[in-house]
Amino acid sequence: MTRTVVAGLAGAAALTVMAAEPASAASSTVKLYKVVYDPSGTDTHANSQIDREYVVLKNGGKKTVKLAGWTVRDTKKHVYTFGSFSIKAGKYVYIHTGRGTDTSTNVYQNRGWYVWNNTADKVSLRTSAGTTVDTCQWKHNSPGHVSC
Repeated sequence: MTRTVVAGLAGAAALTVMAAEPASAASSTVKLYKVVYDPSGTDTHANSQIDREYVVLKNGGKKTVKLAGWTVRDTKKHVYTFGSFSIKAGKYVYIHTGRGTDTSTNVYQNRGWYVWNNTADKVSLRTSAGTTVDTCQWKHNSPGHVSC
């Protein structure tokens, strides 16, 4: 009888561990790093100004992470979806609001106006499966940017 109880407890412990392991997305090494939501200067339709509004992600891990299908979104449901894109270990990617040509460190939402609200907003980073891996929010008490 003791053997059955011990085996049952060991089995329950194994199930608990197995259930906890799939949370790999929640423990992603890619995190929100910084948001420039109110760049200096006047809000204009000039792409050069709109591109000064951006979100920065950092891969704090030791491996390259594929971001294809991952999204960055605000509370008003403006969504940027990564295409075929990878971020190398220890590197950053800047997600600019305006238009431009994507590189290994800069991608563009190709919008004609600003996304991030100056008074308050929240950025959510989600995997291609829709799992939220990080969020960053602010109220207008910092100088146009926030470290996440």
